Amino acid sequence: MPYVHRTALGEIDSLHRQPLPGATEFLDNDHPEVQRFVGGNSTSPDNFNQLDAEFIRVIEDVIDALIMKNVITITDLPAQAQAKLFARKSLRDRLNGKTLRLFPNTGFSQVIDDTGFGPL
Repeated sequence: MPYVHRTALGEIDSLHRQPLPGATEFLDNDHPEVQRFVGGNSTSPDNFNQLDAEFIRVIEDVIDALIMKNVITITDLPAQAQAKLFARKSLRDRLNGKTLRLFPNTGFSQVIDDTGFGPL
């Protein structure tokens, strides 16, 4: 479908439905250069998994923002959701130390009994 217009360096800089002056080269929608120009192949499983992972992080950030603004409290969430959030935050904290602290550091973080949360 797309007719491509290229820069002087040969990179695609625009796509068109109809041929135009300077845009007479036709490439299939699935062509790697077209996919790269439009942001990748959104139908590939790997890309979808990456989008899921990024979206999960967005949801976590939204929950953090709601907690920080006192719109919700962590205890408003179901016990399993709390456990999963704490597990992810703990892992991320160990990996890079840049997570939101929902509770002040009391030194008792390793003593919390999470057996009531069930399997993660």
